[in-house]
Amino acid sequence: MEIDRPDVVKEVKEAFERYECALVLNDVETLDAMFRDDSKTIRYGATEILYGYAEIKQFRAGRSPAGLARTLSKTVITTYGRDFAVASTLFHRAATSGKVGRQTQTWVRFDDGWRVVAGHVSLIDEPRAG
Repeated sequence: MEIDRPDVVKEVKEAFERYECALVLNDVETLDAMFRDDSKTIRYGATEILYGYAEIKQFRAGRSPAGLARTLSKTVITTYGRDFAVASTLFHRAATSGKVGRQTQTWVRFDDGWRVVAGHVSLIDEPRAG
């Protein structure tokens, strides 16, 4: 198995960046399209546990668009073969000072493109330096 083929990393990075742009702009239509429309798709959020595309879509439709801007750091995208990838990143938001967010997405290439099949978002206290 080839890990981190440059062409596949580039594709997933582009999909990840499209998702991030849609997230901060609250572009719900694009966010919905980025998740696999399947009852097995999962999203564990900072305050919610969502099983299946329908629950994820319902969450997105009801989410407040306020305070979504964030800064990413330490983003790592690792691909396995041509059709599977994991994207992990840290994020900071002004509204959650003193906290660091963690996001992990599992991406799979389907006939209609790259889709998130599992996502996890959590917040923890900012680790002390040193």
